[in-house]
Amino acid sequence: MSDTSGTVESALPFSREVGVRLRAVRRQRRLSLDDVERSSGGKWSASAIGAYERGFRNLSLPRLQELAGFYDVPMSMLLGELDIRDSSDERSGAGKVVLDLVALEQVDEAGPILRYARSIVLDRGDWNGRVLSVRRDDVRALCSMLHMAESDLTAKLTAWGALMPASAPLSTDEVLAI
Repeated sequence: MSDTSGTVESALPFSREVGVRLRAVRRQRRLSLDDVERSSGGKWSASAIGAYERGFRNLSLPRLQELAGFYDVPMSMLLGELDIRDSSDERSGAGKVVLDLVALEQVDEAGPILRYARSIVLDRGDWNGRVLSVRRDDVRALCSMLHMAESDLTAKLTAWGALMPASAPLSTDEVLAI
């Protein structure tokens, strides 16, 4: 089935959609099927991963969770959870939040936030590695995932030094590092 709009996944069965995402993550990590088998110590055989990616074999939720952990991505990314948008953001003019990924890497407690940010990086193919702009929808998703209010998340990010002013330009050193 051909789709010229670039949303081939929408016409695929669910197991195939998950497979497409699995393949994208593996390729973003620059791993071959054999690399996955070797680096997992044989836990994930090349033939099994290939079958999952082609949608020929279904993954149980526990196995999908293990594979998400192996690839270090949120399971929700592999499941293709929909981005639920609220029109109030457009009316309020809410902007983006800029995360300092380097600061997040220094905080053990920030692991779930960092994994979520990495899934966005994978989606965008944005590999600068230092900062990431996230939409208000992403902030709400993080709050839901972490069971906290937006003000509490903002306070945590600020305390960790991981919340950058969206309007502040990068310094010359930061630009050169990117």
